[in-house]
Amino acid sequence: MSKYAVRNPATGEVLETFPTATDAEVAAAVAAAADAHETWGRKTTVAERAAVVARVAELHRERADQLAEAIHLEMGKALGAAKGEVLFSADIYQYYADRAETLLADQEIELLGGEGHALIRRQSVGALLGIMPWNYPVYQVARFAAPNLLLGNTIVLKHAAQCPRSAALQAQILADAGLPEGGYVNVYATSDQIADVIADPRIHGVSLTGSERAGSIIGELAGRHLKKCVLELGGADPFVLLSTDDLAGAVDDALSARTGNVGQACNGAKRFVVVDELYDAFVGLLHDKIATAGTGAPLSSVGAAEELAGQVAAAVGAGATLVSAGERDGAFHPVGVLTDVAPDNPAYHQEFFGPVAMVFRAADEADAIRIANDTPYGLGSYVYTTDPEQADRVASALEVGMVFVNGVGLEAVELPFGGVRRSGYGRELGTLGIDEFVNKKMIRVAR
Repeated sequence: MSKYAVRNPATGEVLETFPTATDAEVAAAVAAAADAHETWGRKTTVAERAAVVARVAELHRERADQLAEAIHLEMGKALGAAKGEVLFSADIYQYYADRAETLLADQEIELLGGEGHALIRRQSVGALLGIMPWNYPVYQVARFAAPNLLLGNTIVLKHAAQCPRSAALQAQILADAGLPEGGYVNVYATSDQIADVIADPRIHGVSLTGSERAGSIIGELAGRHLKKCVLELGGADPFVLLSTDDLAGAVDDALSARTGNVGQACNGAKRFVVVDELYDAFVGLLHDKIATAGTGAPLSSVGAAEELAGQVAAAVGAGATLVSAGERDGAFHPVGVLTDVAPDNPAYHQEFFGPVAMVFRAADEADAIRIANDTPYGLGSYVYTTDPEQADRVASALEVGMVFVNGVGLEAVELPFGGVRRSGYGRELGTLGIDEFVNKKMIRVAR
């Protein structure tokens, strides 16, 4: 049986399977993408490509219900959240289409001497490989595809094995929007085939969103073949509470940032770091909230829920205290909070990819920063304080790629997304998102 299958995590039922690509089909995908770059990518105008990207946005809106249903069945996301993901993805395509001329305008360079002028011209680099995850099956593709198609780069896209239906629907949207054959090619490839794609000289860059382990493998392969690589990997984002005039609101925000997408988000708040004077009250309110928490949507699979339950059990076995909303049932995992997690506990430096948070007591601001930075990851973070100067000071001290102050759920199409350390490198979205796979060509004219 093909590993590409739609398996409803709520029931375990296999609803549809898709054949794994043959070696010949993968080779044909690379050839088509390379050819499309030479014909479409190099020879179309920015305005022509922007029109295609704008149509992609429009079709996402028109087919939002269809895509949302696919996401719901593939990885368990609630229909409302799945539709929200599709509409946000449409906004990403629209953002780049609307700003195409500005984002790709020539950038003049001030000469320090001599006559003439110089500039930077942003141009495509060629066919790219995208390797996408299951937790945001449409949003992750949009972050990668929108800016690169606007540039004229073409795309070979390997989606997660459990998301073949949404992968096919997105490929159809891009074709219906006017991309030529090879402009965007969906392949149900194996890991061995992907290694061959990365080695192919016609592929000029690789973007992966996935696990730390996958990032290590893909980064090594890309480096071996001298390919530019963007990696968006795991995270153990801190939620740092230093002061507040609304503790109940801060608890609600913390819980929302932990349980969004049933906790299956790289940039979800996973470690709550609370100063001593607020700690007991914060934990008490948090426990009250958990006591009334419902089951919610399932995790992406029974295996994912079992893995999370194993991590929690190991943490408790090493001395942590667990307060939970219930017991695991198949792919459904209850919301939980771990306290008393010591640095020698295996959970201390782990990423929990599900609705379980850890809470840490900090003596003061400096201690909170120390705890927040005591992680191999560095994706995002949240800082809550009533002191603007403290907010700025702590934001600067956190070793992360993103800081959100006094708010959660503030991600937006114009805000760059990415991290440091073992959370990967490179940026997506915003003005920085179009500068990853681009030839910033310098042109110097003497007269």
